[in-house]
Amino acid sequence: MDSYIELFHEGTWHRAASLTVDDGLVQFGYEASYVFGPLQNPPCVALSLPVELTRRTWTDQAVTPLAFLWDLVPQGRGRDHIAGLLNVPSDSSRQDLYLAQHGAFAPIGRLRLDTAVDFYNQHTAGMRPEGFTTQEMHDRSETFVDQLRMYNMLAAGTPGVQGIAPKFLLTQDEEGRWFPDVGLADEHARQHWIVKLSRGTHADDQRILRHESIYLQAAAACGIRTIDAPEYRDDMLFLRRFDREVDAAGSVRRLHQETLAALIGYHGFARSASLFALTERLAQVASDPAQAVAEFLCRDVLNRALRNPDNHLRNTSVQQNLDGTVQLTPLYDFGPMYLDRALISRTCEWRLPNGGSTDNWNEILETLALDDDVKAHAAGVLRSFGEDVLPALPHELRFRDADADIVEICKTAIGYQIPKLQDIDCRAAPSP
Repeated sequence: MDSYIELFHEGTWHRAASLTVDDGLVQFGYEASYVFGPLQNPPCVALSLPVELTRRTWTDQAVTPLAFLWDLVPQGRGRDHIAGLLNVPSDSSRQDLYLAQHGAFAPIGRLRLDTAVDFYNQHTAGMRPEGFTTQEMHDRSETFVDQLRMYNMLAAGTPGVQGIAPKFLLTQDEEGRWFPDVGLADEHARQHWIVKLSRGTHADDQRILRHESIYLQAAAACGIRTIDAPEYRDDMLFLRRFDREVDAAGSVRRLHQETLAALIGYHGFARSASLFALTERLAQVASDPAQAVAEFLCRDVLNRALRNPDNHLRNTSVQQNLDGTVQLTPLYDFGPMYLDRALISRTCEWRLPNGGSTDNWNEILETLALDDDVKAHAAGVLRSFGEDVLPALPHELRFRDADADIVEICKTAIGYQIPKLQDIDCRAAPSP
């Protein structure tokens, strides 16, 4: 099946590259009209694929520069919905890119596939959402439910957002009314949201969702970039999208985004990798390697300190700002996942070259294949994090009304992390 990869830049969708998927072979190439077109320095569709006039063919393999395509593949309930419309099995990895070619009509980031846009338009032809009020959404009114059902290719399961928990991509207009994202034209969009529901009906599922807001606020208090002003109300978590901006003139701007899985070239939905490899690749693409590495390592500390074992490859991403700056996205999918009944465990660890793993920060910093100044900066930031930030973390949780049992179990984990960070050798490190 043939598709065009379209990229949003300077207020317009551009046909950037062609994509052919055929029985395990994937062909990719930038369009000549894009390479030599009117754009000066046309943006790449992925950080691993510079803009050049070369057409390449890849077979199914563990590592590929086309791994960014799996960031566009529907997952969760959205995948099931689109697979049902196509009459193909939703649990087959061989259907991944075929589902993207029909479901990537409004994914996170600045890319889409033209065949998916056509597929969406065919299945919503003649239907125009009226929008709904905040109260109608909170009340789960018939208007709210009907419009999500009408646009459920986008909203009920959100093919554009990966993960298991139900998520809705919603946009507010000038009057504050809510719409399924693609159901509202850019010129009327003022705020873009992801609205999450709990992944199940168990009491702990709701606790996890409520504490995701608390955890994000606590992380922000620790100096970590997080989603702006998360809010939990009426059993829903409201998160502002960080891949969308609306400028002073009311124009929507879309920011490029890639998961760590895409950065290191892992296709499919593998969840596991060495944190050494991830950190080193992040340093290669980040505009400020020292800052990005230090923040990534502090996020790993927070995952351990706040008992969030869900650190798989797609729970961390980078974004490229309009000025070309590449940095970590704000922190997301961050909560007390140790409560999940699926018994989630850490999948990305500090795996040593000769086998085994470590949580000794001096050994980690020594092993990382990074410039000395990057490692020295990270050492200073980590030690300061352990001395000045982590001791206040239980208070930050209590201040935001975290459940007492969660605070207590996190206090133990925090207490375990503090001396490990204070033991870091910073003799060669500059002041953070």
